[in-house]
Amino acid sequence: MKDSNNGNWKLNLLFGIFVALFLFIVGRFAFIQVTGEVQGVDLQEWANRQRTNYSEIPARRGYIVDRNGMKLAQDLMIYRLYAIVDEDFSPNPETRINHVANLEETANGIAPIIGMEAEEVYSILKFGVDKGLFQVEFGRNGSQLSREQKEQIEALKLPGVHFIEEAKRYYPNGIFASQLIGLAQSNDEHQITGITGIEAQLDDYLRGENGSISFHRDKYNTKLLNSNEVIVEAKDGYDVKLTIDQKIQTILEDAMSYVEEMYEPERMTATVIDPKTGEILAMSNRPSYNPNKLGEVENWYNDVVSTPIEPGSTVKVFTIAAAIEEGVYNPNETFKSGSFKIDQIERPITDWNQSWGMITYDEGFQRSSNVAMSKIVWDKLGPDRYLEYLRAFHFDQPTGIDLPREQAGTLLYRYPVEQLTTSFGQGSTVTPIQVVKAATAIANDGKMMKPYVIKQITDPNTGENVLEKEPEVVGEPISKETADQVLKAMESVITSNVGTGRNRYNLESYTVAGKTGTAQISGGSSGYLVGHENYIFSFLGMAPSDDPKLIMYITVKQPKLEPYESGSDPVSYIFKHVMENGLHYLNIQPDKERNETYHDFEMPDWKTMSKDALLSELANHELVPIVIGNGNQIVDANIEPGKQILSTHKLILMTDQPTMPDLTGWSVRNVNEFVQLAGLDFEMIGSGFVSSQSISPDETLESGRYLFVEFKN
Repeated sequence: MKDSNNGNWKLNLLFGIFVALFLFIVGRFAFIQVTGEVQGVDLQEWANRQRTNYSEIPARRGYIVDRNGMKLAQDLMIYRLYAIVDEDFSPNPETRINHVANLEETANGIAPIIGMEAEEVYSILKFGVDKGLFQVEFGRNGSQLSREQKEQIEALKLPGVHFIEEAKRYYPNGIFASQLIGLAQSNDEHQITGITGIEAQLDDYLRGENGSISFHRDKYNTKLLNSNEVIVEAKDGYDVKLTIDQKIQTILEDAMSYVEEMYEPERMTATVIDPKTGEILAMSNRPSYNPNKLGEVENWYNDVVSTPIEPGSTVKVFTIAAAIEEGVYNPNETFKSGSFKIDQIERPITDWNQSWGMITYDEGFQRSSNVAMSKIVWDKLGPDRYLEYLRAFHFDQPTGIDLPREQAGTLLYRYPVEQLTTSFGQGSTVTPIQVVKAATAIANDGKMMKPYVIKQITDPNTGENVLEKEPEVVGEPISKETADQVLKAMESVITSNVGTGRNRYNLESYTVAGKTGTAQISGGSSGYLVGHENYIFSFLGMAPSDDPKLIMYITVKQPKLEPYESGSDPVSYIFKHVMENGLHYLNIQPDKERNETYHDFEMPDWKTMSKDALLSELANHELVPIVIGNGNQIVDANIEPGKQILSTHKLILMTDQPTMPDLTGWSVRNVNEFVQLAGLDFEMIGSGFVSSQSISPDETLESGRYLFVEFKN
């Protein structure tokens, strides 16, 4: 009896557990049916995700273009390779294979295209099969593939091999205003994000909004007939137009690269600005980098706006401007050069040459006398009034240029010695962009322009401009009369027999107003560095001198010089190369031709005359033009009908069947005129006269064709 009761108890317990489990399961199903959730997961949403194919439609990141619409930064489509190795993806292998069925054939096919060994590719595929994976990828070698690589793999028609399209930021010009334009790269989520420069500064504008496409599918990824397809259009990022001119920037980069190779300086900067508008036409730094092939980057910073330096004697331009404006500058007054001592300082201010003796203040500026500037500030202007002018030229504040990480220099002006040394560019610091901004007042009738690089931002989805900048006058520190007098003084630095810029900064076609600078470099507690090379050599130049259309400011820090070389050599190479070619490119009329003679007749109306009649009339006046091509009709010329012809002017006549001329011995100006007539895509290197050309003489010309020309002195 006892055993029977014991068995019933166990049976009842088991039955009770079963009933409890049953009630729990039923209750759970009831709960799921009512709420539609399991552990906080909405089952309907989960089911929809499982049967819905969802993919993003990537938005294009905005273009960055130059002032003429040339692309400086754009998205480039690249491809990521993957292979489906799950045989369940081929439900009907007899009729169609959708997965990688032949591992060896697939490995042998794609390996050489993506730069891998076939055995390595095979092992990746085999690993995926053995582990029951749905798909595999091929690491770095299988990512960032070009369109050409993708098409080569597609031509093999290998089943199971697919691509994911992605965007990569691409910079068509390589080392080209790199610190200004900046860098954008894909993050871990394969989204392109700005890191430096304009790319970072305007990331919110440049970054678009991705769209999407979704539809219901079966387990083999086949779209259902009733697919509930939903498409959300992508919104492309805004396009940014810069004030940079691609042609002038290219000329500058070529010159900077040449100097970098020849002189190996520690640092270089160069800026080209339109003084009438404040638009930056070119800006470059060295060291720089190629954003397409980064490697080790020595310098991420845009030194033009981010790195203050002691400017040296270029500041003397603004010192005499203040004195002229105040009416205390007499260029013909004489003073004793060599050294200058006041009671408030321990050591005298000295000139770099002690043998000049009594000279005029005009000559003091031409020779770059520190004593002249010190006496102007201490004896004539007074330190307090001079400080007012330094502030009027905005040397005490950032320029407000629309570039990231701008730093302002520091005016060291508390003590008498600092007040004196600031007058000739020592002690106090400025950034190159501060010098350029202040110089616009000299070149622009006293009106100081705010520098800027962002010209326009456009929404490509609507075509509307969301931002458009205009030139902005931010001060008028001096009058037009003062600016004109300063320009004449700067021109004399180049033309005077005693000028520091004589025979170094002359241009072939244009007069130059400029000021050289040789700034000492602080060595910390040990004072300034010494030695032939341990300076920042600089030049502030404008041309044409009476009405400057371009300003250039160049700094070259610690170039490697031979004993017979001057620090002006690398600086002047950059200035002459860029300024001469830049002004010709902008069609600025050369002003050195004013004293040349004109022919006694005007250019005939070549638009209505026959070719033979035109050539005959020109021959009657002993003119032999260069005729481009063998056509029977003149369709263009470098001189308009009715214009007088200079005695030294090379006449260029373009026929309706143009061919390439032999440019050997041509000047920069003549080549620029020809290129514009022919509509060629033109790049050049060097200065002087043509020594070689990329298109052979007599080749047929087509508009837009690329021409590279080398000039040599």
